[in-house]
Amino acid sequence: MTLLYWCNTDYTLITRYVNNISELYQLYATKVMADRQPALLEQINQYLGKLKEKDIPRNMQGQPDAFRLWAIEVTLSSDAGKQLYDPILDGLRSAVRYDRTYFDKIVVSLLPLLEKLTTGKISELLSPDYLNMADLRPIFDWEQVIRKNGIVYIGLDALSDSDVASAVGNSMFADLVSVAGQIYKYGMNAGLPVRHDGELAINLHCDEFNELMGDEFIPLINKGGGAGMQVTAYTQTSSDIEARIGSPAKTAQVIGNFNTLIMLRVRDNRTAELLTSQLPEVEIYSKTLVSGHSDIADVEQGQDFTSSTQDRVGTVKTPLVTPAEMINLPKGQAFALLEGGQLWKIRMPLPTGDDDDALMPANLQKIAEHMRRHYRTRENWWEEKG
Repeated sequence: MTLLYWCNTDYTLITRYVNNISELYQLYATKVMADRQPALLEQINQYLGKLKEKDIPRNMQGQPDAFRLWAIEVTLSSDAGKQLYDPILDGLRSAVRYDRTYFDKIVVSLLPLLEKLTTGKISELLSPDYLNMADLRPIFDWEQVIRKNGIVYIGLDALSDSDVASAVGNSMFADLVSVAGQIYKYGMNAGLPVRHDGELAINLHCDEFNELMGDEFIPLINKGGGAGMQVTAYTQTSSDIEARIGSPAKTAQVIGNFNTLIMLRVRDNRTAELLTSQLPEVEIYSKTLVSGHSDIADVEQGQDFTSSTQDRVGTVKTPLVTPAEMINLPKGQAFALLEGGQLWKIRMPLPTGDDDDALMPANLQKIAEHMRRHYRTRENWWEEKG
């Protein structure tokens, strides 16, 4: 058995050890014993020379390396083994000690997703072989991208496979939360000899973010600002967020952590009220036309009746913007609450869609080809001032 002191955790490795947790248990137990109580390894070898088939418990019989697993269990149950406490080792030991079917019931819902993440092209992307020198694809992490002022576009294709998109998106959000915590505590240049002046703004644009978000997204928008995180999230309705998170309180927590709200035409009152409920009522002038007449009983006056017409001007309170106005917004127009409470009306110019516009690219592929031909950057462009 090979003892691994370091390995890069990826989905392939997770799948391997979920399917064969006893192998992980042996590797970890051997490492912990070698580091803290090497004498226990010799004790395991002694037990291996003495154990017989009848000594193995029924629930362990049939498992790969059943003799070694039981030898480790007996060693850890000895007086010397009881002095070796490690919470991770205890968790693995508990999973291996009992019937395999018990562990299988726990992970049965996890395996189908892991199979999707570890097959085909997606496996090559998410779990590359870091030691393969023939693979020339660049490997980077979030800290490298942030230090270089880089731009990363991630197309998760949630329409084709929402499970994979959600898993990958959530893991990336979790990584960003970890990086944000590191930056918040130690700064962007922690441990580096060369320091740069000023803070780096990290802009995160999440389209249809309700498909990607989970509990790990909440601390990103709640506390990520201290690390320079600026999150712009796009979604259709507020109900999409609640349907994803499953909690009205957490939905309100997510929405409440955004300082700016830009709302185009929406289709339900509940979403429209996210903006209109934050606006004050205003007083507007109201003009009322009042007319009347009265009969004259005295016939000697020469008049049968008198009449009057009045315009009465007063004030009345009314909402500044109503949900109905949000629902009936024309295409290309929006209302925005900036910096917490400043209301702006936005009108955006729209492409005409005329085929005779020579400057309008036919599609995104044409734009990418044009950028590939004409866009050039110098080495270390991220270090340039201005």
